[in-house]
Amino acid sequence: MSFKNFLLIFCLFTFSIRFILAQNQVPIPTPAQLNWQNAEMVAVFHYDLHVFDGKVYNQAYNRITPIPDYNIFNPQKLDIDQWVKAAKDAGVKIAILTATHETGFALFQSDSNPYNMKALKWQDGKGDLLRDFKSSCEKYGIQAGVYIGIRWNSFYGIHDFMVEGESDFAKNRQEHYNTMVEGMVKEIFTNYGDWAMVWFDGGAHGPEQGGPDVLSIFEKYQPKGLFYHNLQRADMRWGGSESGTVPYPSWGTFPYPSIGSGESTREEISKDNFALLKTGDPDGPYYIPAMSDAPLRGFGGHDWFWEPERDGIIYPLDKLVNMYYNSVGHNSSLILGLTPNAEGLLPQADVNRLKELGDEISRRFENKIASTSGVGDQINLKISGKKPINQLVLMEDISQGERVRKFLVEGKTKSGWKTIFEGSVIGHKFIHQFEEMEISELRLKISESKGEAQIKDFSVYQY
Repeated sequence: MSFKNFLLIFCLFTFSIRFILAQNQVPIPTPAQLNWQNAEMVAVFHYDLHVFDGKVYNQAYNRITPIPDYNIFNPQKLDIDQWVKAAKDAGVKIAILTATHETGFALFQSDSNPYNMKALKWQDGKGDLLRDFKSSCEKYGIQAGVYIGIRWNSFYGIHDFMVEGESDFAKNRQEHYNTMVEGMVKEIFTNYGDWAMVWFDGGAHGPEQGGPDVLSIFEKYQPKGLFYHNLQRADMRWGGSESGTVPYPSWGTFPYPSIGSGESTREEISKDNFALLKTGDPDGPYYIPAMSDAPLRGFGGHDWFWEPERDGIIYPLDKLVNMYYNSVGHNSSLILGLTPNAEGLLPQADVNRLKELGDEISRRFENKIASTSGVGDQINLKISGKKPINQLVLMEDISQGERVRKFLVEGKTKSGWKTIFEGSVIGHKFIHQFEEMEISELRLKISESKGEAQIKDFSVYQY
């Protein structure tokens, strides 16, 4: 063989190896994304001036109408420890507070935003809910996140990120607003320690769209956190509804680096009722897992903020458990919206339901019959003696990416091997309930995978 032919064959071989490796590559989550998915259950506490106005919350109205008197903010029994403990009792690992929402009022001490707690008569203008919330989270061992609403601000007259109009006055006001937001965001990111995540609800237009530059501030001061989101970056994605669920399959990967919001969402994402947000894309080059959000008071209503005489719309326990299976059990995270009242307390009915939820989830997963882990295309799980089981959990080591593309779980019964489930994505966690079976052995067969499958957990339960 001539050297020229040898070199040609060697180059073709090298190209083939690189092509195979490229075909097997999958997006890898960041440490912040791993932390997010490991949390599994999250709470977001919505609190703003209109909790105290005695009127039913009207989003469209509140976005454009300033609150006449900010001194209606007067929670006489404020107990943020009570909020956070209730969330922990449900199994929540990350809790988020709305530092600002659509009124524009800041629930902390700000030198950048004049519309903040310094202006209140309450606590002589020295109150700082963001500080107290962070302290309560640390006390109860829950990671803290912060929600910053900048898309709408009725105090500043901001509508969909912008001051309306093309005059010099409007341009000057926009510049002032952008500077104010950047200063306020820097305060949040530098005065309170680390945040597990920041949530810019409705997104955060950057300078390219005429808005403030919040992403660079985040990357400078909170580089270890989860960023959600602007038109350049999203570390997680909305799951396409506010039902607290996503369908199966829901891949953690996505074809675009950001998701947009509202009318800024590209057609490929918004079509078919946001189908792409719900399912993700197994071949997407970006790791952006789905969240599943819903208000706790969403059964026959949809209350993100507290309203009086509404205990009857708290989700029943069985509906919440179903949310858990169809969010956490579908490779997503479950975010429950919680609504402290005008006294400054989470209503007792909500506290009770959260405790019931935590207890029920614990009960359903306390009787583990057998468990294993492993790598490769088949993993067997032996059970000591034939035992009835009705639930299984699969977890990939997603620090290596979502590799499994097609799998089958079978159980060995007295009449032979029977199919329990045939699926595609496993991801962080897949939970499957089935009719009770007496089984002596199970096997997980992986028929398609990008790289060697890394199974972190293969467990079966009886509840």
